[in-house]
Amino acid sequence: MNKHVFSVIIAGCFLILATVAPTRAQMPGTAERVSIPFDFIVGAKTLPAGEYEIRRFSDLPDGLVVSNLRHHADAMFETEPVAARKIVSKGEIVFHRYGDSYFLFEVWAPGLETEREALPSRQERSLRREMARNNGEPETVALAAY
Repeated sequence: MNKHVFSVIIAGCFLILATVAPTRAQMPGTAERVSIPFDFIVGAKTLPAGEYEIRRFSDLPDGLVVSNLRHHADAMFETEPVAARKIVSKGEIVFHRYGDSYFLFEVWAPGLETEREALPSRQERSLRREMARNNGEPETVALAAY
């Protein structure tokens, strides 16, 4: 009986550790850095090309902020968790490209089974509908984070 109780407690501890183990991009105050060589859109805001940092702005994982490291350009945006197609060893920042317009799409943190997907802006939804009418899809552009 004692062995059974002890086994259940140990299994419970491992389960808790597996579900709440912190990782770099998921902890408030930690960040992914990325060099973005093009202007891009987050929500309704256009940000210039440059060196950026992406981090959580609260204890909740849904809200992220992207900040330019050299200029005072930043934007807060909401995300949704999405099961990762693959677990990456290095962070990635993914954009959707429609012609010359780039929209922040996903933030992948290393070692996670979920990624954060930015909620599409009204402008991106409009471009996506227009492209779908022409049987097209946006190009996906991924940049390595460090």
